[in-house]
Amino acid sequence: MELNSIQNIEDATKFGRREMFRIGTAILFIVMIMLYASTIDVIGRPFSIELVIAAMIGGYMAMNIGANDVANNVGPAVGSKALTLTGAIIIAGIFEASGAVIAGGDVVSTIKKGIIDPALITDGEVFIWLMIAALLAGAVWLNMATAVGAPVSTTHSIVGGVLGAGIAAGGWEIANWATMGKIAASWVISPVLGGIIAALFLYWIKHSITYKKDMIAAARRMVPILVALMVMAFSTYLALKGLKKIWKIDLVTALGIGVIIAVATWFIVKPLVRKYSSKLSNEKSSINSLFTVPLIFAAAMLSFAHGANDVANAVGPLAAINDAVISGGVATKAAIPMWVMAIGAIGIVIGLALFGPKLIRTVGSEITQLDQMRAFSVAMAAAITVIIASQLGLPVSSTHIAVGGIFGIGFLREFLKSNYANIIQDIEHHHQGKDQQVVEEFLSEFGKASIDEKCVMLQQMKAHTAKADLTKKERKSLRQVYRQELVKRSALMRIAAAWVITVPASAIMAALLFYTIRGMMIP
Repeated sequence: MELNSIQNIEDATKFGRREMFRIGTAILFIVMIMLYASTIDVIGRPFSIELVIAAMIGGYMAMNIGANDVANNVGPAVGSKALTLTGAIIIAGIFEASGAVIAGGDVVSTIKKGIIDPALITDGEVFIWLMIAALLAGAVWLNMATAVGAPVSTTHSIVGGVLGAGIAAGGWEIANWATMGKIAASWVISPVLGGIIAALFLYWIKHSITYKKDMIAAARRMVPILVALMVMAFSTYLALKGLKKIWKIDLVTALGIGVIIAVATWFIVKPLVRKYSSKLSNEKSSINSLFTVPLIFAAAMLSFAHGANDVANAVGPLAAINDAVISGGVATKAAIPMWVMAIGAIGIVIGLALFGPKLIRTVGSEITQLDQMRAFSVAMAAAITVIIASQLGLPVSSTHIAVGGIFGIGFLREFLKSNYANIIQDIEHHHQGKDQQVVEEFLSEFGKASIDEKCVMLQQMKAHTAKADLTKKERKSLRQVYRQELVKRSALMRIAAAWVITVPASAIMAALLFYTIRGMMIP
């Protein structure tokens, strides 16, 4: 009896023990950062309290980036079951850290996106505490968003922090409102572009493969082409964005490299698909398995590019503070010491491993149901949208693109399901008065037909039968009956609300933090 009671107590406290382990590990990481930063010599004093505080907050920020933003890269692959959660965390951790260390760059802009004018901050001490307030506000907001399961833009979080702290330090005229207008426009541009491109890719896959009678033969033709297109998109994406800090090239050169790699990929993949597909049945689930390896590749490449670009959101302000502490002034560019880059890379990996699973599940399965083909379309949208937007000079968020792509997939599925249900209803209405077996035979033949054959069958049916006598109001009510909500509206509202308030929320927090710091620390 006593043993059973002990077991019940252990079961009841299991969740709490896991949470304490996560929190304890995170605190240990921050304490180690504090100890290391306190050993860094600064001219005229053994260590800088400002640098120690900034380093600790930078590590906290990096963990929150890993917990929230990385989910967008691997969430669709996990949701479609192309990757297990553990496998996704391992792949994302390796490639995020690799991207940060290999392609993260040696120099970073001290004022992200040029949202405030650093020339109006002449006091180096004020600048240091401004950046600390901005970094802490961005990290706290990311932590809050992760807690409620809302994937938000880490770039927007730190942009809001810098804006709020900058206004608190230098007044309203310090802000670059034209730049802020572009960032606000990206709240709409990013998800809409991502959603449209993802939906178009899925529609193309459905019409070229799964709507065909012989899906295996169609897959043998189309899958090598789709994989080659993915390789071309990701090669161009990496060349333009992932490696831009160590190798600058133009779009034409990047596309040329992508085309060469894509052609080589097509020749390699075509026989492999033919061999593998010979063992598959003519079913949609079998076709899905052909997209598993490309999705793993996409998750790895997206993680690498994310580590190379977005690690600056964690280490950029820290590098700026380090430069200001050492030089005593305010610069527009700052070198990134290896220890600063290590904090960003390790922090992202730790945050992903400890707190990332919640957002990975949200992105992968709690918005709409994903299979491999749908996840493939989201990955394609993520790469192509960034390429298009960067060439047009449009500010876009990788988080908004990926999540917008998932919403686009879900709404397309709703439209197709509703449309198909309406067609079935029309078929049954046209066959009213006929034997039930005749109706069932027609429906069975219709279900097995290809998309072109379905169109012919519907045309013939309408040509030889009376038009359904339904009023406009009756047809509208039928559409409502057959409409299936395949996108969770609660998730849509929660995420959209978080996106809209990210910049204002982090800005307000940063301003309040700066005023608090100024009252306590700045003479």
